[in-house]
Amino acid sequence: MDFSPSREWREINARYRLESSMCERCGRIYYPPRDLCPVCRRKSIGAMKTITLPRRGEIVTYSVIHAAPLKGFEGRTPYIVAIVDLGGVRIQTLLTDCEPDEIEIGDEVEAVFRRIREDGERGVIHYGTIFRPVRMPKTSVHAH
Repeated sequence: MDFSPSREWREINARYRLESSMCERCGRIYYPPRDLCPVCRRKSIGAMKTITLPRRGEIVTYSVIHAAPLKGFEGRTPYIVAIVDLGGVRIQTLLTDCEPDEIEIGDEVEAVFRRIREDGERGVIHYGTIFRPVRMPKTSVHAH
């Protein structure tokens, strides 16, 4: 994947702040953000409103990748790619701070800022928002 400074700059708010766009006509939310609602085909000033997605969500499904299809991910296998529901908007994301056997569909996850990969030739380090499981403290029952 080639590095493009202009693309990196355009996507910074979505990647770092989970900013998305909402069509003010039909209410659909898009992540990453869009300038045009593909349903309404509405594109005018004020038609697409910028909103920030919640930083917590729930795993809808996930897959464990054992053979890295992308350059720069070879040494990170196995890694987990998940679909996370953020209150009606589903996004694809990497999961971190967990092993594949530690997660389940329905687990609560939270957004964290992490190093994603490094462009080997140029040495550009790509950062972004990915998700990790929210660890609930184990409760113990004490007999009195």
